[in-house]
Amino acid sequence: MGNLAETLQSGGPIVWLLIALSVCSLALIAIKIIQLRGVLSGDPSRAAAFEKWSGGDKTAALNALENGKTPADRIVHMAMQGLMAGRTRPVLNAELEWRGNTEVSQMQRHIRLLELIAMISPLLGLLGTVLGMIQSFQELALAEGAANASLLAAGIWQALLTTAAGLVVAIPAAIAATLLSERVERAAQRIEAAVGQLFAIEDSRQ
Repeated sequence: MGNLAETLQSGGPIVWLLIALSVCSLALIAIKIIQLRGVLSGDPSRAAAFEKWSGGDKTAALNALENGKTPADRIVHMAMQGLMAGRTRPVLNAELEWRGNTEVSQMQRHIRLLELIAMISPLLGLLGTVLGMIQSFQELALAEGAANASLLAAGIWQALLTTAAGLVVAIPAAIAATLLSERVERAAQRIEAAVGQLFAIEDSRQ
């Protein structure tokens, strides 16, 4: 444990900044996983609601999605309410669009921050390496005739430590941001498909 602390200390303030970014990144990843864990569920309940709607029992279809927990459930529920209230299709489409955008915006929240961490962490690591190399060569120049390979090697590995730390922080953040964005995109597609299916059923009944 002491060796680890000494190693981190030798990396300078940039290593500690990267550690802080890593903690922030892991916290955001955990929060987003919890938030997005159920956004792709609800297919059976929507299918049951569509079946009731197709059969003409609109109230039962509405009640089937009353307590829907997914974005698609909520948007379809709003669409059903609008259709039952007799709203025109253009007005209803406009309302569903901004409500759907709100749902997607909520799901996308903080993912950009993860992408930012993934982008700047390697740059911070590279900055730390460059500063460390500058310091190493300064010490080498000051040492003059007393310089040796071990002095230069110690400075170089300490400088490279920040690059490694930057990559360690960036890689999980980049992977998580990509996977979470893909999940949000799939959830948005579920919303669009579910509303389209409802409108198709409604149009077929007319």
